[in-house]
Amino acid sequence: MKKEDIEFWRAVSYRIITEVGEAITPLVGKEKSGETVKMGADGTPTKMIDVVAEEKVIEILKNTGRSMTLISEEIGEYKIGDRTSEVVFVVDPLDGTINALKKIPFYGISIAIADSSSKSLDSLTLQDIEIGFVKNLATGDIYEAIKGEGASLNGKTAIPSPREDITGSLIGAYVRGAMAQMNEICKTVRRIRLLGSVATELCYVADGTYDAFLDIRGNLRVVDIAAAKLIVEEAGGTVTNEQGKSLDNKLGVTERTSIIAACNLNVHADIINITEVL
Repeated sequence: MKKEDIEFWRAVSYRIITEVGEAITPLVGKEKSGETVKMGADGTPTKMIDVVAEEKVIEILKNTGRSMTLISEEIGEYKIGDRTSEVVFVVDPLDGTINALKKIPFYGISIAIADSSSKSLDSLTLQDIEIGFVKNLATGDIYEAIKGEGASLNGKTAIPSPREDITGSLIGAYVRGAMAQMNEICKTVRRIRLLGSVATELCYVADGTYDAFLDIRGNLRVVDIAAAKLIVEEAGGTVTNEQGKSLDNKLGVTERTSIIAACNLNVHADIINITEVL
């Protein structure tokens, strides 16, 4: 992607982040916001607050006057503009919906962008993501990464934890499913957290808050991790599936995966060794 295009889409993304935050803030913690209005394209119930967030994303993208494809949890795959798509936006307009409805201050927006000017949508994978943003809408923290240029938190370089082994570590993890592996992980680490917003929790690996994050159920939506994967990797962390292989899932609303993200190769290897032998 050309520098001028990166800057253009970066500006669009910041507008989306700002205006989605403004749109949902009055709805946080309100009973009506949690009413189910339809089933999303990803097969999960869509709440009213989700629709408000997604509609704002669509409005802003349409107003750019450019052609693109949006992949979003509620609407699925949505073409904007009459020409061939220049880019693909992979967006979770509100990651951590239940937290927002319960006024738990850990919910956000995830935006990932891939250049589609020379590749078909069907051929694009997570490896093609070039720009990523995750914002905790409750705290205002913004994580950002551009492929090959590193990652940042609130404009400052994001630096993962220096921990060299999993013993004594603090990790984020979804513990339901794969109980044998998770039981062994629980015995090895010092602390485990489950906060309810995968995109932001993954970014905690990028800035050293977590030493690692894992979800090995095989049911994690690609939409949730598209931006955060790039952010962790650009910060210097390691991200794979539960088999230690690179994540190369296609960019689709129904695509699912597992994930192991760690601050470095040593901690990642510890996790892989524990989960592989069980």
